[in-house]
Amino acid sequence: MAGTFPPPAPFLVTVDCVVFGLDAAGGDLRILLIQRGIPPFQGRCALPGGFVHADESLLDAARRELAEETGLKGIFLEQLYTFGEPGRDPRGRVVSVAYYALVNLDVYPPRASTDARIAGWFSLADAPKLAFDHDAILRAAPERLKGKLRYEPLAFQLLPAKFTLSQLQRLYETVLERRLDKRNFRKKALALGVLAELDETEEGVAHRAARLYRFDAEKHARLRKKGFVFEL
Repeated sequence: MAGTFPPPAPFLVTVDCVVFGLDAAGGDLRILLIQRGIPPFQGRCALPGGFVHADESLLDAARRELAEETGLKGIFLEQLYTFGEPGRDPRGRVVSVAYYALVNLDVYPPRASTDARIAGWFSLADAPKLAFDHDAILRAAPERLKGKLRYEPLAFQLLPAKFTLSQLQRLYETVLERRLDKRNFRKKALALGVLAELDETEEGVAHRAARLYRFDAEKHARLRKKGFVFEL
């Protein structure tokens, strides 16, 4: 009959978190994974996540699961995509809302808890086969990151508070998976007006020490109110 609705299909909602970190020494993009301590896929690596409680928002659920399974708290999460293919979870009809985040490895060391045996950083390039459909989620996240990195100052969440222009360039090259012209990149980065040059140089290097910079978040906020568009 026209205008009638089908009976609601029972399903559960989960959240999964793709957390990126950068190995500054090796220039390697890393991903935070857990080893599942319970069925299904017990012993298999997976993205941190779990079921959404009836009394919490999706974002609150993502924050809670990330804290419970890895110990990470207070990090910025942005929604990535919704994954809802039938059969993606052997426990029943489950729809997952994925989030992604970027953190500094030195500031956020993970620790396993609750239903996770191990929580640790893995190279994105050599990540193991994951539980559920987390491989598909992991393929989608770097593509989103590539686009956002060009037009949002997300890179500075991966870098130390004080960094060199070479470190900044290596980060962009790692995420974008291509080489960038050194002179042009530095010219564009400095022209943004949101990098504060410090009266300090890097320490413990064999080559000539490079100047250190920091991201001026307050200046970026003021410029943004005036219509400034970040593009690097």
